[in-house]
Amino acid sequence: MNKNVIRSVTIVSVFFCILWLIGLGLAVGEYYAGKPDKIPEKTNVEKKVEKKEGLHIVALGDSLTRGTGDETGKGYIGVLMDEIKEKSKQDVQLTNLGISGQRSDSLKQQIQQTEVKRQLQTADMILVTMGGNDLFRGGQALLEFETEDIADIEKKFLENMNFIFQQIRSSNPKANVFFIGLYNPFIDLEQGKEMSQVVRHWNYQSAELSASFPNIVFVPTFDLFELKVNDYLYTDKFHPNTKGYRLIAERVASLLTW
Repeated sequence: MNKNVIRSVTIVSVFFCILWLIGLGLAVGEYYAGKPDKIPEKTNVEKKVEKKEGLHIVALGDSLTRGTGDETGKGYIGVLMDEIKEKSKQDVQLTNLGISGQRSDSLKQQIQQTEVKRQLQTADMILVTMGGNDLFRGGQALLEFETEDIADIEKKFLENMNFIFQQIRSSNPKANVFFIGLYNPFIDLEQGKEMSQVVRHWNYQSAELSASFPNIVFVPTFDLFELKVNDYLYTDKFHPNTKGYRLIAERVASLLTW
């Protein structure tokens, strides 16, 4: 056979052999690169909310939530917690987010905070006091009870509370919410009777709003202070005293089921 022919056949054979080896190497490399020994598990980056042990109560609101005027320092929430511990035999943990002087527009902002939402998510019970500072404004309402300003203030308050209740239900659809109604601390003053009419209408609208949400209960307090208001008020003649807070706590406790 001609030596040139043999040389040509050999070169072609070597060339195809090299191509085959290269192809084999690429195929094997692609296999091991695309098929790891262990497929990584999907990682959940969302932070889980840890449920507190026992019964977790979250309290929102104003100075009544802080217990201002109670010489024992308990307020209605402290008395209520003692009652719950005794009746249910459970540990009770409280997260008190109340702010003295707070109005509904401020609570509307607070309820949107990340940490507040996190606390609400773990709550078994939510307590709310709100409206006294919106309506009374340090006694200013006594000068305006016959004007349209009160109606405008009430309308804005109800709009704020509607938003607040929506946020609470969005964070926690199941926890029972107790919304504490208003009493009239000025009932013994000259314009006290007229002010009582305003408070009763305010409470009625608040109760109607509460009833439009699942498991939000309006807790009336007007009648508790109506006959002997001064017996249940602190020296500032506005906040409840120890006896007054106990009345409120007992009213809330009467609505609980064990």
